[in-house]
Amino acid sequence: MENEITITVIDQSGTAHTLLCPLEMGLTLKDICKAYELPMEAMCGGMAMCATCHCFILSETISLPEKNDIEEALLSELFNTNTTSRLACQIHLTAQMDGLSVQIAAD
Repeated sequence: MENEITITVIDQSGTAHTLLCPLEMGLTLKDICKAYELPMEAMCGGMAMCATCHCFILSETISLPEKNDIEEALLSELFNTNTTSRLACQIHLTAQMDGLSVQIAAD
């Protein structure tokens, strides 16, 4: 279907979940993980204030929007980040992200 994409999310225990994501609702990666009841804390509710929706982007070929200053600052305070680290609340799902694969970071 044109109005949805499929993404794969690997949870903290290593289990892969295939998520069908509608695009017309303006959801973020955090929203869809919460909708599927995956173990993503997201304590601040997507306000880019807590970094508890930290994830690693596993797809090298899919382009995501650049990190903004707030996201960079929050990620810089975490101990387990790497170059693929992102905050799921800051990634708005688009058609270009079809096939995206991410891993939820362990606490």
